[in-house]
Amino acid sequence: MTSTTAQATYPAHLTGEFDPNLSRGLWLVKWFLAIPHYVLLAFLWVAFLITTIIAGFAILFTGRYPRALFDFNVGVLRWNWRVAFYAFSAIGTDRYPPFTLARTDYPADFDVDYPEHLSHGLVLVKSWLLAIPQLIIVGLFTANMGYWWSTRDEWNSTQSASGISLLGLLVLIAGISLLFTRRYPRALFDLILGVNRWSYRVTTYVALMRDEYPPFRLDQGQHEPDHAEPNGPVTVSVPA
Repeated sequence: MTSTTAQATYPAHLTGEFDPNLSRGLWLVKWFLAIPHYVLLAFLWVAFLITTIIAGFAILFTGRYPRALFDFNVGVLRWNWRVAFYAFSAIGTDRYPPFTLARTDYPADFDVDYPEHLSHGLVLVKSWLLAIPQLIIVGLFTANMGYWWSTRDEWNSTQSASGISLLGLLVLIAGISLLFTRRYPRALFDLILGVNRWSYRVTTYVALMRDEYPPFRLDQGQHEPDHAEPNGPVTVSVPA
């Protein structure tokens, strides 16, 4: 018999540094200031989709994710997270995001450990079938909680939908707190980072970058917490 030790943290790492000195009202226009990033990210996400498909075929036949494609896709996720952290998914910094795929000293960062080998068969099912429970949960975090109204008479009917996501609501509460008290509640910041961290882990899995299934847990805080068990690491026995 041999044993394997459960991994304490998922191999996708999202961080965001807490800034206690944020501007009271800049968050109201950050979405507008970030428009140049939105334009570039639209093209980058198209490229991300194409490279993921190419990588999927490479994994199917070789068991490896081409390193150049992997680094590019991680860079796209990193760029997206920096803009999200600045403008709409956390409003956690007033520092404008850099226009680069590479790692920098920006207060928000994302990285994924490169896998030396990936399963040939999992690539066919993990991005849709196996990911369904995770996608449902992430959808609850990020999809609009719409409300419906309708008016009907015998001549016409009108129906409309609108709403805000749970994550968007948390960020809005943080923004209102900043506006009126100039304080970003630390507990709220940690929760928002946890929601984003869960979402990016699922994206990493769906984008075929890792075979490890994302954990069902909300890891809050600026950095990845250590989730080793209090009584030591979990050990699972498997046949030799």
